[in-house]
Formats: sequence, structure tokens, C-alpha cells
Amino acid sequence: MFTIGDFAKHGRVSVRMLRHYDALGLLRPARVDPFTGYRFYAAGQLARLNRVIALKELGFSLDQVATILDERVGAEELRGMLRLRQAELESAMAAAAARLVQVEARLRTIESEGTMPADDIVVKSLPPVRLAELTGTAGSFDPQDIGPVIGPLYDELCRRVEEAGVVPAGPGTAYYEDAPGADSGTAILVHAGLPVAASVRAEELGGEVRIVTLPGVERAATVVHRGAMDGVLPPAQALARWIDAHGHRSAGYARELTLSCPEDPDQWVTELQEPLAAP
Repeated sequence: MFTIGDFAKHGRVSVRMLRHYDALGLLRPARVDPFTGYRFYAAGQLARLNRVIALKELGFSLDQVATILDERVGAEELRGMLRLRQAELESAMAAAAARLVQVEARLRTIESEGTMPADDIVVKSLPPVRLAELTGTAGSFDPQDIGPVIGPLYDELCRRVEEAGVVPAGPGTAYYEDAPGADSGTAILVHAGLPVAASVRAEELGGEVRIVTLPGVERAATVVHRGAMDGVLPPAQALARWIDAHGHRSAGYARELTLSCPEDPDQWVTELQEPLAAP
């Protein structure tokens, strides 16, 4: 038998917490001295304590913990419940981390307002390019919606191209347009493309891969973004401010030309190319 202090030490919890669990009926002492009122615990009770702590840490209320334990859920079933709850929490953490990245990007955008030198913006023509592409739909043009769509598209496209033995003729180009029937700023068609030679046919690549010719653009305002696309807002909005300040009008969504794409997204280099309307 352990005193409540020793049991708390071995269970890595506080004495106060053990008293609370006793009061709730979650973990009764194995014996209570009738004269002193001292609580004593058995080593075998560590298993129940571990279950209480694990369920509590995974977000279950103490009432839910009591129900689960009183129903004598088996170890395998409990393990499955914990793994499911763990997956839910990991998903929530990933979503929260993604939101944090977007908040940081907005803050950087605010901090960088008016700081980008005009020399960083280059107006040039874009030649037509023949692309093998896959297309998907994103909920909006927000990077948080675009990322989960364009990443898998490029993964699948690169796999198809590699399996077919096709060597891309240049860096990847992503472009965007409003989805048919969608209001401006809502659903977006996401096109992930790799340039290919004139001899390449869609049949070689299989599946939903299409071969298209992306038309050239007479004039586009361009800027280079260095880093993951989660942080594209500052240069994208600096580009928009430059276009407005110089009396130009945008003629559509900016294209994204991938100049460098190493494993570390923070080392990516992407040129944003926003078409300009004719004067």
C-alpha cells in the first residue's frame, strides 16, 4: 500500500487532484484508515489513474471519464477511443497552426505596407506555354484554401510525368480562374501545370491530365516571392498596390511561376505574374 503522498508521486499527479478524484468517485482509495482518515492506494490502481489522466488530457470531461471507466471499457477499445481522440486533436492543432500562419502573413502584410521598392516590380510580356495540367477547385483564393488543393495536384502531376518518362520543359506554372457559376472571390479553379514539349500527348500521362496552351500575356506586372506560399500575401498585395499606384488595371488572377522548389518550403522562389489590362 502507498500513502496518498507516495501514490501521487508515483502517478505524477498532485495530492489535491487525488482527493478531488476521490470526491467524484473516479478513483477511491483502496483503504481509508477509520481512525486517522488517511488514504492508502494499491499499486494496481495506477492503471486506473493512467486512464483517468489520459482521457482527461484528451479533452473528455470528468463525467465522461467516469462513464467510460464505469462501463469497464476494455484496453483495446479504450486504445481505439484514445487514438481517435488523438487524431481529432492533431487535426485541430494543424488547423490552428494553419490559421496562425495566415494571421502572421496578414501581420507581415500590414508591417510591409509601402515598404517594397518599385524596383522589385517588373513589367514584362509572358510567352505562351504548353502545359500538362491537373485542375481542382478551392473554396476561395485564400492561401489557406489554395494550399490543400494545389499541393496534391502537383504531387499527382509530377508522379504521372515521371512515370511516363517525360521531362518538363521548364518550371511549373499555376494559374487560377473563377469556377463556373461562382461569384467573384468564392470558388476558384486551380490549375497546376508543368510545361512539356510539343511531342507529349495527354494519353501518355493518363487520368485527368490535360494538355493545354496557356496564352501569352502582352504585359504583366511581376514580383518574386521567396518562401512558402502560405506567406504570399505581402508581395501579392504590394503588387496590387503598385498596379493601382501606376494607373494600371489587373486583367485576372496572378500566375505563379515556380523558379525554385527545394524540400524546405521556406526556400521556395516563386514569381507572381499579374496580367495587366490594355491601356
